[in-house]
Amino acid sequence: MALTKESLKRLTGATDKVADIWLPYFNKYLPKYGINTNERIIAFLSQLGHESGGLLYTEEIASGDAYDTRTDLGNTPVVDGDGRKYKGRGLIQITGKSNYQGFKDAFGIDVIKNPTLLGGKLSTNSTPEQLKNSLLASIWFWNRANLNTLADKFDLSKPINEKNNLDTITRITKVINGGTNGLSDRINKFETGRGYVESTYKNLVSKKIDALPIVLISIGVLALGITGYILINKKVIKF
Repeated sequence: MALTKESLKRLTGATDKVADIWLPYFNKYLPKYGINTNERIIAFLSQLGHESGGLLYTEEIASGDAYDTRTDLGNTPVVDGDGRKYKGRGLIQITGKSNYQGFKDAFGIDVIKNPTLLGGKLSTNSTPEQLKNSLLASIWFWNRANLNTLADKFDLSKPINEKNNLDTITRITKVINGGTNGLSDRINKFETGRGYVESTYKNLVSKKIDALPIVLISIGVLALGITGYILINKKVIKF
């Protein structure tokens, strides 16, 4: 599924301007890193859309001071500014020195010394490098948590409130958020995206079916022409 501007807007809640900024990055990096099926793309983007306020925020709005002594996130146990330095960044809001170090190890981009390489405050004022890193950090977190495996459990032929689908989006949300904050918005974005993809697919199939008689007639005419040519050249038919 190659993303269009409209599908990106529907899946994330992005505005026209923001969707235009992000579209080439998503179409370049999602297939490269295995987020390459409808189930995976819809699951990934509906989560990112919530975490980033419609792909607008690449940095947490809060100061980050609340994380300053969070040793479980790799920050030091003393109040030394680690929380603010390694606050949530990237579209999926990776947080804490451990996550920043993990991203650095995976991509060789030194976000420990330069945390803002993961994004400016807004996507609309971020550099191309910050935009790329913001998305890569989100993909890194998603793949490290093996969330494609969960996304593969979705059945897109059924609504999100079907038990399996609801259980799956809840599990993914808990991995990303640590709880179920914003679950209803994530569900709404998922269902909007699922409905859009479903209707787009049906329209595509319908157009192909409508075109089928024309294709068959064209093939038939071509076949008759070729047959006639062969028979004439073999002098089976004389004029």
